[in-house]
Amino acid sequence: MTIKTRDARSISSTSRYDTIDFQATPIDRVLEHRVTLHRLGRLREQIALHDLDAVVLFDPINIRYACGVRNMQVYSQRNPARYLVVPAEGPVVLFEYRSCGHLAKDMPTLDEIRGATPIMPLHSGHHSPRHVRNFVREIDDVMNRSSTNGKRLGIEGAPTEVVGALSENGYTLSDASRPVEVAKSIKSFDELTLIAKSVELTEQAMAVMERSIEPGLTENALWSIFQQKVIETGGEYMETRLLSSGDRTNPWFQETSAKKLAAGELVAFDTDTVGVYGYYTDFSRTFLVGDDIEPTQKQKELYSLSRDEIETNIDLMKPGMSFREYSEKAWKIPEGYQENRYLAVVHGCGMTGEWPIIAHHMDWDEVGYDGIIQPGMTLCVESFCGHRDGGEGVKLEEQVLVTETGVRRMSTYGYSDLLSLK
Repeated sequence: MTIKTRDARSISSTSRYDTIDFQATPIDRVLEHRVTLHRLGRLREQIALHDLDAVVLFDPINIRYACGVRNMQVYSQRNPARYLVVPAEGPVVLFEYRSCGHLAKDMPTLDEIRGATPIMPLHSGHHSPRHVRNFVREIDDVMNRSSTNGKRLGIEGAPTEVVGALSENGYTLSDASRPVEVAKSIKSFDELTLIAKSVELTEQAMAVMERSIEPGLTENALWSIFQQKVIETGGEYMETRLLSSGDRTNPWFQETSAKKLAAGELVAFDTDTVGVYGYYTDFSRTFLVGDDIEPTQKQKELYSLSRDEIETNIDLMKPGMSFREYSEKAWKIPEGYQENRYLAVVHGCGMTGEWPIIAHHMDWDEVGYDGIIQPGMTLCVESFCGHRDGGEGVKLEEQVLVTETGVRRMSTYGYSDLLSLK
């Protein structure tokens, strides 16, 4: 896809991504408000660059990015019960779930908080057409008070009836995810302070989980230990259930189950965690089950392949490099391991998995798109190595920050000395 970008970092001329001290700035409400105002500014710049008058957001993660308000994040991902209107210039209005306006009190990003019109058929039943008309009138009101008074809207996650009604009333619609994703892709220094804390606490949860690995424990039970620690320390939820063991590690994307761990087999895990402050922590590790057990040569070889892929691709990453060049130069997957490869070399990471996704070179013609790796991007470097003929697989992944000179690791959990080839 074609995306217009501009580096809109609000940083001082003496600050650098490769020297920032994540622990130096105290995290308080003042910093959180700076983050939300910065994110809103990023989004408004992209709205203008994409020739839009406003965006209408239903995705709760995008609402949170733009205005900083969290409310029933998982519920709202499947129910369009709340929405946010962000003009390029003009009043930012949150239409919040009824009786929840207090959650947005004193948020500096918002000019107005209103109750959301019940446009879901679940809520409105046969009254739905009337509520859809009310919704259009609400959008008209916000846009009439914006500086552009235009009708070019980006929208995402809206009910079909709403999209049709806006079009019928003269609005030109496009996908709001394009400007939103580009806005998200460059992080401010304050954002990185929050991201670093999310990573730190998620790593603590993984350490607790790793110490709990023992034969006879089910995958579900092991995963629950990780979840408990995440929630205890202020994290929010896991987007996936990617923890598996033994032959269930290959191919990847087999969800956590009631299978019991067996001594001597591998257990692979991908965090996919929306942690504290709503920031995503995404790194992967593979462990050996059981104490005083020597891994097999094959397990070590698999681990070595995956580690080589991660380290080669981290060393390759440089600011200013195009996605296509990076894809072409990335670690070459050996014969026999290409069929079960991970779906991408790299993906963006912020409040969840984000733009960009850099495709493998062999997949470029089908799904690849170009762009530039920029300072301030937080990216996840992916690897899965499992043979097409079956057996176990190894999943590794690192979360990194692109700096002015290269990259810094955000995830610092370390590799398994036991599984690494000497």
